[in-house]
Amino acid sequence: MPDYLDDLRLAHVLADAADAATMDRFKALDLKVETKPDMTPVTEADRAAEEIIRGHLHRARPRDAILGEEFGVEGTGPRRWVIDPIDGTKNYVRGVPVWATLISLMEAAEGGYQPVVGLVSAPALGRRWWAAKGHGAFTGRSLTSASRLRVSSVGKLTDASFAYSSLTGWEEQGRLNGFLDLTREVWRTRAYGDFWPYMLVAEGAVDLCAEPELSLWDMAANAIIVTESGGAFTGLDGRPGPHSGNAAASNGLLHDDLLGYLNERS
Repeated sequence: MPDYLDDLRLAHVLADAADAATMDRFKALDLKVETKPDMTPVTEADRAAEEIIRGHLHRARPRDAILGEEFGVEGTGPRRWVIDPIDGTKNYVRGVPVWATLISLMEAAEGGYQPVVGLVSAPALGRRWWAAKGHGAFTGRSLTSASRLRVSSVGKLTDASFAYSSLTGWEEQGRLNGFLDLTREVWRTRAYGDFWPYMLVAEGAVDLCAEPELSLWDMAANAIIVTESGGAFTGLDGRPGPHSGNAAASNGLLHDDLLGYLNERS
């Protein structure tokens, strides 16, 4: 089995370059912000970071395909890099430091492409998380200065911390009653949003998190980091991996409970 460590090292190089570009424009008074057709914001920093990552990949991995939020799919083949240049653009625009560049390498497998490398870099927080298939998940400032991630061992919902993004999507999908029932059952709820709750699950600081509507680039890196830390990452339909258009992540012990509540229909 490939060890993917060279790809992981490359992901760190890509993140270093992206971090330099995004931090340079973070809180800039003249930051250019536009609205995309799906009514979500995009900044010049989103596009610049993705272009930088694509440029590095063209030189270092010319045979690999690339899928990015801002510039779509490029190339074909069994290996595909998936990029979200700024996950949390609304936070970025408002000067909230909770945003990150998400980089994943996916490989063709039974059931579709599956993540084998994932990296999440949140430079405004001074934090980075990463994982490679079969090698575990880690957090730290570099490959040589890192600590291993492990999910929590909380086994009861009444002792669990649940993180989510917002209420809107749950209501639109008719899942609000089950969502609210879950919030009443758990020990604690917090609306951290974007990449952040998945990293907290991987660290063992949060036990459950879920989002009702997502794209592949929102999930691929998070998925392997959570699973390599010993947790579970599925769609709300229970399908493992980042392909369901939504996500549920947990320490594994509480995953069936999480899905049960979130699939209650109004």
